[in-house]
Amino acid sequence: MNKIYLEIAKLTDKFRTMSYRLTTDENKINEAVQELMLYFMQMNPTTLKSIYDKDGVDGLTRYGAVALRRALTSKRSNFYYKYEKYYTRIDSFTNNVSVSSNHLDYGNDNNYYKSLSNIPNAEIDNAQLHKLEIIDKELDKLDNWYDRELFKLYYYEGNTLDSLAKKTKISRNSLFTTIDKVRTILKNELNEDV
Repeated sequence: MNKIYLEIAKLTDKFRTMSYRLTTDENKINEAVQELMLYFMQMNPTTLKSIYDKDGVDGLTRYGAVALRRALTSKRSNFYYKYEKYYTRIDSFTNNVSVSSNHLDYGNDNNYYKSLSNIPNAEIDNAQLHKLEIIDKELDKLDNWYDRELFKLYYYEGNTLDSLAKKTKISRNSLFTTIDKVRTILKNELNEDV
């Protein structure tokens, strides 16, 4: 396992570079990448080993890219709750505080007991990890490698259709059709939304 953790540590700069596609705030990027490293450390060792054994460093990179994309874009991610939502409320709270005479005026908000201890604990969503493994297995079953690889480039690396069209020189409409076809296949196989 130490070998896998060393490989993950070497990917730190790569994950930081990937994050710049989603935000330019360096503090947010550093926090997100640090949270990703913690996520990998708390991850089920068997699952982590299976990802590494299957695809090596590329598998770890794709998995980390998906986790970063979710952390930086989803309002349901642990990262959002730990950093974005909490510090946004703290900032808005401190902006409402004014000092007058010899007392603090907390505005209309009487809920001023906010501290670092209120940050929710990170919990690893094993169901989500299991779902990602199932999606990977279903992708491996696809007959057409072209469809599979385009879907991985779009979904795992967090590309938009426009950026993927620029990188691959494939028309945006063709990319949309292929990705939509794979998504439909996955929905049918998994009987749920992807």
